[in-house]
Amino acid sequence: MTAHPFPDDRHPNPYGRTYGPPDRYPNPYDELGALGDAGPLEDFLHEDEPVTGTDGGRDGPPDGEPDGEPDGEPDEAWAPPHHRRGGRRRRRHLAGPPFARKAAVLVVTLAAFLTLADRWALLYAEHKASLTLEDQLHLTAAPEVEIGGFPFLTQLASDRLDSVRVTVPDVAADRVSLAKVSATATRVRLDSDGPADVHGARIAELHGGILLSFDDLNRELGSSQVTFTGHGHDRVRARGTLPVAGHDLRLRADARIRRDGTRGIATHIGGMRLDIGDLATYRPGARASEGLHLTPRSAARLAGQTARARALLSVPSVVRGLGVPDTAVREALRDDTDLASLTGSRTFVRQAMRLNLLDVAAAHPELLKRLGLDPALLDGLSRLTRPVLVDQLSLGFRLPHPAEGRIRLRDVRVERDGIRVDVTGTGLSVGR
Repeated sequence: MTAHPFPDDRHPNPYGRTYGPPDRYPNPYDELGALGDAGPLEDFLHEDEPVTGTDGGRDGPPDGEPDGEPDGEPDEAWAPPHHRRGGRRRRRHLAGPPFARKAAVLVVTLAAFLTLADRWALLYAEHKASLTLEDQLHLTAAPEVEIGGFPFLTQLASDRLDSVRVTVPDVAADRVSLAKVSATATRVRLDSDGPADVHGARIAELHGGILLSFDDLNRELGSSQVTFTGHGHDRVRARGTLPVAGHDLRLRADARIRRDGTRGIATHIGGMRLDIGDLATYRPGARASEGLHLTPRSAARLAGQTARARALLSVPSVVRGLGVPDTAVREALRDDTDLASLTGSRTFVRQAMRLNLLDVAAAHPELLKRLGLDPALLDGLSRLTRPVLVDQLSLGFRLPHPAEGRIRLRDVRVERDGIRVDVTGTGLSVGR
């Protein structure tokens, strides 16, 4: 038999015990239970307790003895270490801010509700004022009303408003429409029996402006055939076509814009001219330069139109108007060479252009047919007098006279989009 490696028949034990021969080994599960009762885990959990005994373990029963209740007080239950310092002091220090935050939220919420109530009252007042102005001024559309200043309820309680801005679109003014009327009233005193019962207002001062749009003028006066454009600070050009007796005549006119009194705008129409192709030009009026006259080109063409020249020289009233000697006329009517010599001179062309063809048409309508003019057209032109044309092209208007106070038109100027007028007013009254 092989000798046992340990002479004393004992086996070393890593925990300080020795064992006898293999046939005397203890049960290993008992050893594991012993490790659980007094092992490294128990030492870690009770590392702060004093260490006693000769075997380096904690106080307790000797090895091999049953584990009983230790002497003295029972151990306290283990709890995780608390590393925060001054926790109670910090909690006491932070006890105030939650109340301050709640108070701030309450103040902000109350301010939001008050602001919402103020804005709602403002919108209601603006809507009511818009309907009142639409009814009293007989407007086709409700104006836009903006009440300035904040808060509104305090102004309403004191029966005074800082400012009120009113914008009225499409206001009828005589023959034209004002595209936009805007005004700002300041120092407005309300006439009321309380904040909920406002009857009217008195306006200390008013400043505003009026726009007379060229687009509206083109639509209302020109019937989409005449266009108005600005030309300089106070002038407007009218260009387009005007139907007369079935003919579309080219229209040219210039209007000068000026203030008429304190509440009106007047237009002086000048340079009116209707062109009948390149044959003749009509200028309404009673002066010698006005009426129906041949154009320079058509008068010069008479030199090569023998039949028309003979027809023109055959009328005694025309000859007298031309200022041609009778002997020269008789020679021209007998000889084509003399006729060409007479009608081809510059003097004859200038004299032919001075003839008022309307006067000729009254006595010799057949002559105008030979010149290429329609008698119906000449009849229409005779009805198209200067007052008629001026009325068709007039851009003037007048503001209504206020029941109380005074309103005045100030600066009048022509801009790219239309005619603008500055308006001022004092002591005006609205409502009752």
